[in-house]
Amino acid sequence: MLEGLRVASQNWIGRTIMALVMGVIVISFSIWGVGDVFRGMTAQRLARVGSGEVTVDTYRSAYQNELRRIQQRMRRAITNEEAHQSGLDLQILERLITEVALDQKAQQLGLAASDETTQRLLASEKVFQGPDGKFDAARFKQIANDSGFTERGFVADQKNTYLRKMITDIAVAGVEPPKLMVEAIYRFRNESRTIDYVILPPSLVGAAPTPSDEELKKYFDEREQTFRAKEYRKLTALVVSPSTVGKPESAPAEQVRKLYDEVKSKRYGTPEKRDVRQIVFKTDTEAEAALAKLKAGADIDAMAAELKLNPKDVNLGLVEQRDFGDPKVGAAVFALPEPGLTGPVHTAFGAVVSQVRSIAPAVYNKTFEQAEPELRAEIAAQGAMPEVRRLHEAIEDQRASGKTLAESANAVGLETHVYDGVDDAGNDRSGKPIAGLPAGPDLVKAAFASDIGVDNDTVATRDGGYVWYEVNGIEPARQKTFEEVKQAVADAMRSDAAQKALAAKADEIVAKLNAGRPIEDVAKEVGVQTQRANEVKREARPDFNTNVIVRFFDVAPRNAGSAVVDNGRLVFFVRDSKTPVFDPSSIEAKTIAEQLKPAFHNDLLEQYVGGLEKALGVDINQKALEAATGAEPDK
Repeated sequence: MLEGLRVASQNWIGRTIMALVMGVIVISFSIWGVGDVFRGMTAQRLARVGSGEVTVDTYRSAYQNELRRIQQRMRRAITNEEAHQSGLDLQILERLITEVALDQKAQQLGLAASDETTQRLLASEKVFQGPDGKFDAARFKQIANDSGFTERGFVADQKNTYLRKMITDIAVAGVEPPKLMVEAIYRFRNESRTIDYVILPPSLVGAAPTPSDEELKKYFDEREQTFRAKEYRKLTALVVSPSTVGKPESAPAEQVRKLYDEVKSKRYGTPEKRDVRQIVFKTDTEAEAALAKLKAGADIDAMAAELKLNPKDVNLGLVEQRDFGDPKVGAAVFALPEPGLTGPVHTAFGAVVSQVRSIAPAVYNKTFEQAEPELRAEIAAQGAMPEVRRLHEAIEDQRASGKTLAESANAVGLETHVYDGVDDAGNDRSGKPIAGLPAGPDLVKAAFASDIGVDNDTVATRDGGYVWYEVNGIEPARQKTFEEVKQAVADAMRSDAAQKALAAKADEIVAKLNAGRPIEDVAKEVGVQTQRANEVKREARPDFNTNVIVRFFDVAPRNAGSAVVDNGRLVFFVRDSKTPVFDPSSIEAKTIAEQLKPAFHNDLLEQYVGGLEKALGVDINQKALEAATGAEPDK
């Protein structure tokens, strides 16, 4: 056969035929078999990011490491299907794509980190330090091995991580949450209302008839889910915050008085204001002459008209001392014991003559004695921040060494608090809110997202502190049988009937209140007592549940509404609403800004990275992704 091919290729006709035959063979192999050799060169590419790529091996290693870490925290096996349903596979891929994009940006910017710099940064990482606070080579090696790296590979990976962090730090450097956003949250949290209310008891509408067994069973069947035992969790909590660490009694009296004088205008009332007219003269001679005329009875507005001055520049209206651009002018104006004229005050723009037409004195709703306790607590809290940070570091070190929360607290001289049964609303087994639950709803939300034995992140308190917690036990929710809840069903039916009747009665009273009738008069007609709640805010209180407080703020001031309560129906009238002046220097305002900052920075980084990836171009091999995780594709 080979000899025949050699003979055939001796002339041009044979060579042409042979070329055609070999071309067909090459094309066939490239389509059906040999092409796989060439395609195999890109089969390892799971995603293309600009000129970089995420390989299947890189992805699979990162996916397995993360899956193993989650399994260790959950203390149970996690299937690929569970990981896929939770979005873990896509989260890992997004992270790797982001890293490749940032690596390319670092190259474009010419960023690099020397081995010495990387080693110095690694040595400063607390996670690689031993109990003595020094770099622990054995600990470093163990962490590298647990992450699936050799020591050399782990150092290289960390070097890239530091470069990426350099870029992201630059992207968010100096960016703070907008003051308007912080102020909006501050005002929302601290708006307070005075509420006059009455409680309409079920006895006001008479007892409902006793239902039959058939009616009870039907009611139960229609509302079976209502009669479930709630899930309860046993929690151990440790709180370290300025309010718990600070010692108000140690605040110096003079410092408390000074703080009151500084903030009383903002927090506790309206500062003194004065109705002021003023004219700026170029020379002292002109100012002195004008002052003499004004003292003789001349009108300052007429004088301004003669000088062809803008009335807006002359008539300042009611102003506070801080409203003056030049403090010397403000001091002179507010030094007058009564309305009158000030002598020329020298400024950068000339000599200023001012006239005070009237004085609106300061009005304060809290005296120093009334405000003293909270100011002492505030001063103590500010002074306690260094101690809070020290305790935070000490407790974190104890936790990192494997100590339980109780052991960690004992090591730093603190005590934990155990909550035996907490439901997802922060109530105890009797359905009442748990008083003093640190961080309130935030702690409950975090605890119900956790599990037994999980090492949890801390929960922030409103004053800048920390709450560590452990879930020690879970009593799962369950469905109760009809016989088990028969009495509760009967009570619920009677309560429903009473609530319907009470709701109709409450609507009548609300209409009267909105028409202008005093709540005291309406209360006498019904035969109930009027009560008042002062300084109601959007936060938990022992006298009202969350739904009632929400209703208080759903109604406009000087209007009425109603809400369901355990012992009947509550009808209320919003007597007034106070929104505090925003104080950016207060602890709460600073805490809000700090709490907003991570989310704000994350949003900014997400936009930055998204724009970077869009500019580079991202292409994902979906089949390779499914093969790498072993998860079934979404249908």
